[in-house]
This record gives sequence, C-alpha cells and structure tokens, in this order.
Amino acid sequence: MPKEMLPVVDKPAIQYVVEEAVNVGLHDLLMITGRNKRALEDHFDRVPSLESTLEGKGDTEKLASVQAASKLGDIHYVRQGDPHGLGHAVLRAKQHVGEEAFAVLLGDDLIDARDELLGTMIDVQAETGGSVIALIEVEPSEISAYGCADVQPIEGESYVRVNRLVEKPSVDEAPSNLALIGRYVLHPAVFEVLERTAPGRGDEIQLTDALQELATGEGEGYGVYGVVFRGRRYDTGDKLSYLKACVQLAIDSEDLGPGLREWLPGFAAGLSK
Repeated sequence: MPKEMLPVVDKPAIQYVVEEAVNVGLHDLLMITGRNKRALEDHFDRVPSLESTLEGKGDTEKLASVQAASKLGDIHYVRQGDPHGLGHAVLRAKQHVGEEAFAVLLGDDLIDARDELLGTMIDVQAETGGSVIALIEVEPSEISAYGCADVQPIEGESYVRVNRLVEKPSVDEAPSNLALIGRYVLHPAVFEVLERTAPGRGDEIQLTDALQELATGEGEGYGVYGVVFRGRRYDTGDKLSYLKACVQLAIDSEDLGPGLREWLPGFAAGLSK
C-alpha cells in the first residue's frame, strides 16, 4: 500500500493533503505518482456501483463521505517514471504548471487544518515574487534527517530570507536547527534551474539544490523565503508520528472524540501500573 493511502482516522492521508490545498483555493491539482500507486487515482475516482447501493439503502451520510473525495477538485495525474528524487518529480509538473507560481505538497506531511500555513506561504510568494519554503524548529540532534536552512530576519516581516540550504547536513555542519518540511510555493523559474541541476545526494535531483541556486542568484523569480511553522504537523512516514496523528485527529473529531477522550485516561492509567 502506498504510504499516502494509510488511513488516518476515517480517510487516507493523501485526502488531508488535497483538502489542505482546496481549502486555500487551489482546485487544479496534479499528482506526481509512481509504480504501485494506482490506489491514489482510484480513491479520488467515482464508484457508481457503491454510490448506487448506498443511495438505495438511504445511507446518505456514507454516500456523502464516498462522494466527497471525487468532488474535491480537478485532479490530474502524471507518472514520475524513474524515481530520480523530489526535484525530478517537481520537474515533471512543468508542462502542467506553465508560467504561474505553484504549490508543492508532499503526501506524507500532514498539517492540521486548524493551523495556518499554506495560505500564508502563498501570500509571501505574491509579495516577494520569489519562492517560499516551510520551516520548523527541530532538536539540533535531529537536523541530519532534513534539509536545513541558513536564514536572516527581514525587518518588519514575519517571514525570513533564506541565504543557504543544505540537504541532510551532519550536526556539526548544520547552519541552524530550521528544517524544511513538505510544503513549498515556487516561482516557475525553478523549472529552468532543475533542468540543469546535476544529481546530488543519493544520486537524485534534489529540489534543495535548485532552491539554493534560486536563493543566491539574481533575476526574475529568484530569492527564497521561509515561513517558520509552529503548528501541528505529522509525518505519516514515521511510525510514531503517524500514530500520534491518528490519536490526535480522532480525539478532535465530533463523532469519535467524546468516546475516545473518556476512554484514554483510564487506558493510560492502566499502563502506569
């Protein structure tokens, strides 16, 4: 099963990501998929036989839930082909995107719908005309698992300018504890840079390398800025973070929350004995 299809409470992780995009007004969606990921396409397609069965039973609640995924937006699909890294995956979107700024959302990063991020990034991109990355503060000992940013504050602004990016640095080489997460709002100038970006770490075309060139170069679409996110974020590619997402979102749901909140304290108390 693709990790993007792992269920988080009552829907797959990828649906939360699509809903995040739709909620800020992005209705033209392109998924870059790969081998064995046909399940993503099937999930957002209609299932007339199931819909007909539910309609015949008068189960309007389940019918609405089934139909919700297929009505989220105009979803297109492109296969990445050879898995040459995130930069290569982004480059596969060039023909679809054209000359407009666009958002990139990684399918294993979940941002809590109550915490603002993507809309802020879109505003920053419109204001600066460059590209925007999302950053979180991590423990210095954890930075080697992420791309890392060297930044400087901009007077009077809540976002920062990115001076340098390093892909998965060692603890000693990291310029900060600010880590990149799976949200980007990019100027289309990134495509030209990606086309000439040589494979880097892991023999893959790294988006971080292209962003580094945009951060230090000059011209239309150059300049990289960062929004430091301090809200709730879950990594469904990490077992513990995935479990936390399931518990947190279930507790916050209207139907499951009351019963789960009532049960959890007693369960936790039993574990401590």
